[in-house]
Amino acid sequence: LIPYSPNTESWSDNAWKIRYLAVPNNGGLITPNEQIIFAPTNSWTFPAGTVFVQTFQLNTDLTNPNVQHRLETRLLVRDVNGQAYGVTYKWRADNSDADLLADSLSENILITNATGTSTQTWIYPSPADCLTCHAPVANYVLGVNARQLNGNQTYPATGVTDNQLRTLNRLGLFNPAFDEAGITNMEKLSALTNLNASLQDRARSYLDANCLQCHQPGGQGITFDARYDTPPASQNITNFPASFSLGYDHACVVKARDVWRSVLYDRINTTNPDIQMPDFRNLIDTNAVAVIGAWINSLPGTPALAPPTITPNGGSFIASVNVTVQPPDTNATIYYTLDGTLPTTNSARYSGSLNLFNSATLSANAFETGYNNSVAASALFLVQPV
Repeated sequence: LIPYSPNTESWSDNAWKIRYLAVPNNGGLITPNEQIIFAPTNSWTFPAGTVFVQTFQLNTDLTNPNVQHRLETRLLVRDVNGQAYGVTYKWRADNSDADLLADSLSENILITNATGTSTQTWIYPSPADCLTCHAPVANYVLGVNARQLNGNQTYPATGVTDNQLRTLNRLGLFNPAFDEAGITNMEKLSALTNLNASLQDRARSYLDANCLQCHQPGGQGITFDARYDTPPASQNITNFPASFSLGYDHACVVKARDVWRSVLYDRINTTNPDIQMPDFRNLIDTNAVAVIGAWINSLPGTPALAPPTITPNGGSFIASVNVTVQPPDTNATIYYTLDGTLPTTNSARYSGSLNLFNSATLSANAFETGYNNSVAASALFLVQPV
C-alpha cells in the first residue's frame, strides 16, 4: 500500500482521511499491464485490480484534536472490465475490526465542544452511492491525478519526504515514465488554507476536488465545467447564466461581485437537500464558503447591493401588521411591490413603514448609483380580518 495525499481535500463533514493505493504486482518486475497510464492533465487510467483505500476519522472532542473516532474504511476497486466498484466497512467501537455494509447507513455521533455536546449525523455510503460520484465520466477515480499529487508526502516506511509524482515515477508505476524536470511546470491544486495561492486558484481547486465528478462534459451536472485543467474562460462559471435560478433575477453560476446572484455560492452554503451541493453531506464547509465568497467579491465588475431587510419577515396577523424595510446602506433607495412581482424603479418607492390590512407578498429591492441593484427580498403576510 502506497500512502498519498491530495493537494485539495474533498469535503467530508469535517472528517480526516487516511489514503492508500495499491497497484497489482506478482512480486517481480512491474509489467505494462500493472502500470498507471500517466497523463499530466485530466485523469489517469489504472490497471485492473488497483485498490484505493480511504479511512475516515472524526474528531469527537473539539477541545482535543487528538480524540479521533474511526468511522469507516472505503475501498474502490478497478475491475477487469475497466470499470470500478466501491464498498464500505464500518469500524466497530473498539476498532478491532470493520464490517462490510450492504446498504447505506446513517449514524448519530456525539460531539463534545467547549460548551457541551452536539450530535452529528454521519452517512455511510452503499455500493450504489459510491458510483454516484465515481462515475464513468470521471474515469471512476477521483483525487488521484497529476494536479492533486503534485505535492510532497512523507512516507512512514522510510521517513522520506518527496514529491508524490516523482515517487510514483521512480517506483516504475507510470506508463509512460516522464521527465522529472518537468514537475515544476505541471499544474497543481491549492488547498483552501493555502494563503500563498490566489483566491481564484483556491476556488477553482475546490471546484475540481468537489464538483468535477458531475460537472464536466458528459456528466450529470449541467451548466459548468469544474475541471481545473479547463481554462477559466471556458468553464462557463463566471457571469454565466445559471440553469436553476433559485428564484433570483439574473442568476449566474457565479456573478462577479454579487454573492446573492451566485447560485454556486448559495448551494454550498445550505443544507437544504433539494439545493445543496456537493451531495452526501450534512454540514456546510464554512472555509469553502468564505473562500468562494471572497473570490466572487474580488472579481472585476460592478458590485451589487445587499438585499434589504424586511421586519417582520412574514407571518400570520390579525387585522393589520406594521412592516419596515431596512436598506443595505443610507444611500440606497427601496422600491417595492405587494403582489410578489419583481420591483423596479417604476414601482412604489418606500418612504416609511407600511401598514398592511390585507394579505400581501411584499417584495423589496435596493437601488443605488454605482451599484447593481440588489436581489429582491420577499415576505408573505397573511392578514386575517377581525
